Amino acid sequence: MLLALDIGNTNIVAALYDGDRQTGLWRFASDTGLSETAFQALLADSLGDAAKTVDGVIIASVVPGLTPLVQSATQCLFSCTAMVVGSADLDLGIQVNIDQPEQAGADRLVNAVGAKASHSLPAIILDFGTATTLDLIAADGAYEGGIIAPGVNLSVEALERAAAQLPRLEVRPWADDLPILGKNTVSAMESGVFWGYVSMIDGLLTRLRGQYGKSLPAIATGGLASLFAVHVPGITMVDPDLTVKGLVEIHARNRRN
Repeated sequence: MLLALDIGNTNIVAALYDGDRQTGLWRFASDTGLSETAFQALLADSLGDAAKTVDGVIIASVVPGLTPLVQSATQCLFSCTAMVVGSADLDLGIQVNIDQPEQAGADRLVNAVGAKASHSLPAIILDFGTATTLDLIAADGAYEGGIIAPGVNLSVEALERAAAQLPRLEVRPWADDLPILGKNTVSAMESGVFWGYVSMIDGLLTRLRGQYGKSLPAIATGGLASLFAVHVPGITMVDPDLTVKGLVEIHARNRRN
């Protein structure tokens, strides 16, 4: 069994795979104050008896402070050395066509691999995470570059911190008939967050398609994908498991090599 770990700035997603079949999925907070022993216990408790079946681990991380802790914890718990995306000896099977390939986030490259394995290309990958990112994946799976914008929750938190008189806004499902013009502070903030993000995504997709192909599909993933995808006609599909699918593909590729 393979344990695929996607370490993001907000959450760690752990997915257990038997071949290409997902048998378990867990989410943990990305707590940099967590000890190795505590994280090991967290994994063991979550996986239960399935922990005994794990014989492979692969990690993608955008939190350098957590990477060695998670590596060590999985080594102790599963007695196997984890593959880590970004390691010089790990072959992703795609080209990275940007000015400084080493700067590309591990999660975004893994998404490209997942898209190559699971979807028709070329395509735009739209990831709703701590940051909201849009990435262009070429017909051959090459990562061609992308766009980074503040994530929804990050924007709400920044607004709350910077404006003393504004309340904390709950990010929740909103209806298409949410008024564009707020009649009180909360409804005005909701309009700014909801319609602001819908408009931003619509606009960025339009610009990308205008330059790179009007028929480009857009695949949404990430924790808030389902919240916004239903309101953005330009999003073609939602694939919540895109990142872990990419990790499974990378592990299989490098296990064969």
